[in-house]
Amino acid sequence: MAQTKHKKKKTSKKRSRELLVGLGAVATAMAVLVLLCIGFPARAGPAETIPRVTAPAEPEPNIYGPEDFSVVEGYLTCTAGESVLGIDVSSHQKEVDWQQVADAGVKFAMVRLGYRGYESGAVLPDRNAGENLRGAREAGLLVGAYFYSQALSVEEALEEAEYCLEMLDGYPLDFPLVYDWEYAGEGTRTADYNSRTLTDCTIAFCETVKQAGYEPMLYFNTHLARDGFLLEELTAYDFWLAMYDVPMNFPYRVQMWQYTQSGTVPGIDAAVDINLYLP
Repeated sequence: MAQTKHKKKKTSKKRSRELLVGLGAVATAMAVLVLLCIGFPARAGPAETIPRVTAPAEPEPNIYGPEDFSVVEGYLTCTAGESVLGIDVSSHQKEVDWQQVADAGVKFAMVRLGYRGYESGAVLPDRNAGENLRGAREAGLLVGAYFYSQALSVEEALEEAEYCLEMLDGYPLDFPLVYDWEYAGEGTRTADYNSRTLTDCTIAFCETVKQAGYEPMLYFNTHLARDGFLLEELTAYDFWLAMYDVPMNFPYRVQMWQYTQSGTVPGIDAAVDINLYLP
């Protein structure tokens, strides 16, 4: 009797295994059938699909108004919160005496790394970039960088980002690495830009430098804020606003304000952009 019971137990286990295998086969077949019905997801390269890093949303409102800024010792300052004085430079400023700049109270410098020609479309280096990065840091300034873009496609924006990363070669920045796309006027290669492409280019550049360890930022003027960039899709990045010779009346919060393009600073013979960083 004991032997007969043992055989029944073995038979029962065998049937259980067969049942599990059968259920697994049915589940696999059903999964395949579902995929055949709905279709397999298409694979796309980075130039075809731009990641949406945030859901579209109204940018954060500006916490400052015209009454929150005043001129102190020749430079604009925020009287309602913290602000840091800085400049942005390129080869247009020629040779800079960075120690004089630091002694004048400037705390940071945004250095142009390069630019894309608005007629030729070629990516070109700023011939003073290395000297400005080195000189500003040796004088004790905090340093950020930017690229002047005229990209017409995601591929070109990625090329510009890779150019910046190759030029920096791991060089640490204290401030962001900025995407500076500007409208160059009628008759240029970018005259017929559109908001969708411009926004996709911005995301491509910013996400590329972010993956490399740099903090991305977007530069724009009020015209491009209104009729260019889709800012509601770019709220993952800090904003740098160019708005000259008028009180602060921009509706959205900005982390940096370029308040003049004709500033004067000791140590720089040419006119220079002056900025306030608003942490």
